[in-house]
Amino acid sequence: MKIRTPHHQHRSTAAFTLIEIVITLTIIAILASGSIYLLKGQIDSAKDTRVDSDIQAIGLALQSYESRALRMPTTEQGLMALVEKPTIEPVPENYRPFMEELPKDPWGSPYKYRFPAQKSKKPYDLWTAGPDGADGTDDDIGNWKKSAAK
Repeated sequence: MKIRTPHHQHRSTAAFTLIEIVITLTIIAILASGSIYLLKGQIDSAKDTRVDSDIQAIGLALQSYESRALRMPTTEQGLMALVEKPTIEPVPENYRPFMEELPKDPWGSPYKYRFPAQKSKKPYDLWTAGPDGADGTDDDIGNWKKSAAK
């Protein structure tokens, strides 16, 4: 008969070793960083989609303005003519706001407006300076055809 001494107690094998925990955390970190990388592309795409829908919404308000006022707002009046009665002549009769508020682009800047158009086939140019915030750079998004270089 064998006598058990305190030195010969059986170890429990249900616990994880430090190496197993470190390997598991490393795998989770790699998967998370890959997911974040893929998600960044989705966020950029969502911002482009939002710009397109904002430009369409503002464009519809500009068309409504033109149909009621029989002209487009001047560059000086700008897009504010869609939300507030212009203080610069000409001012349309029986003015009513065409939008509750002007949206900002996904980067927090106001949309830009120019009448008459210089880039668009529409009567006006409507655009955002894009992520860099600098006007006239390759990342500008507007109501004109995108260049093939993009």
